[in-house]
Amino acid sequence: METLIGIMKVIGAAATPRYRSRQKRDYIMRKLFTVRQRLGLLAASMLVAVTLTMQAATTDLNQYLRPGHPDVYTVLKGDTLWDISGQFLERPWLWPELWQINPHIENPHLIYPGDRISLVYVEGQPRLTLERGAAGRTYRLSPSDTVTLKPRIRATPLESAIPAIQLDAIQGFLVQNRVVEPEELSAAPYVVQGESNRLILGGGDRVYVRGVLPDSAAYNVVRRGPVYVDPETNETLGQEATYIGLGTTVAQEDDIATMAISSSRAEVRIGDRIMATEERRVDSRFFPSAPDEDVEGQIISVFGGVTQVGTYDVVVINRGEREGLQTGNVMAIYKRGAMARDRIANETIRLPSERAGLLMIFRVFEKLSYGLVLDAERPLSVDDEVRNP
Repeated sequence: METLIGIMKVIGAAATPRYRSRQKRDYIMRKLFTVRQRLGLLAASMLVAVTLTMQAATTDLNQYLRPGHPDVYTVLKGDTLWDISGQFLERPWLWPELWQINPHIENPHLIYPGDRISLVYVEGQPRLTLERGAAGRTYRLSPSDTVTLKPRIRATPLESAIPAIQLDAIQGFLVQNRVVEPEELSAAPYVVQGESNRLILGGGDRVYVRGVLPDSAAYNVVRRGPVYVDPETNETLGQEATYIGLGTTVAQEDDIATMAISSSRAEVRIGDRIMATEERRVDSRFFPSAPDEDVEGQIISVFGGVTQVGTYDVVVINRGEREGLQTGNVMAIYKRGAMARDRIANETIRLPSERAGLLMIFRVFEKLSYGLVLDAERPLSVDDEVRNP
């Protein structure tokens, strides 16, 4: 509305005699062009909002309710958003569609132990409402006329918002491990020797690094991991830089730097690479959701040096940011069909893939992603397929 009023003012001003000069007319035209652009963006935003509202209105959510679901559930310590979603839904990633927005709750995704979640019906459709418990409430104190100061202990709830999934299974992959281009890892400075000619070192030791590193700067010690290659296109997707430890440079002479290892997750070896610490915002409160676009890919690796994949295993899939994946996206896992011999046609065929589990994306790179297997109905393996749930 303010934009429309602005247009009328500009047009009215253009009609007055003092705006008849060429310079003033050019100024008015530029203003009109800017306003028209804003109107276009406003119209596009309104169209998206209306489309999403129509889609939500035409979806019958009753079909996704789990038989025997509770009418009221009290959140317990140790719960995850995925666990709670599974109490009500057969498809837990549809959780946001069931929320009935409560004007007293700024973010319904922030759920705390003691909160009560109720299932109600609005115009025949199921909705979830949230009643805050003590841990999730905000208290405001009003000043009084009488002020009495007494020493006392201030007690505050220690409960934090429940996570989307069990963070213990992925904590080591949220920050430290990363995927980079192979050339970047090859060009990084590397450990040439440890103090006192030691070959294996750890936290509290010093190492000598071949390369130029600024003094007093913190760096990650990483080790060459596997090179990920797309099994369909043979495109190199990146190389794993496995986190080993953290160090700080204390001296630099020519191209040899002295580094003090402050902490290590494994032994530091000759040849380990030194990379700048990664500055990224880590948000462990991602929420289950389906990808915005249709995505099909494969499991190309599994952490832990195993070949079979089960529940709470961390896997790598050959799809990432460029395919539209985001943290929190849920993917269905399909067991790749076996090869069978058609004796009638005298040829080998592949049997259809069968749905066998679910995974949630918890870290996304440009060309690939890390995912945590949430459910596995049968043993899975590398090369199994992932699709929209």
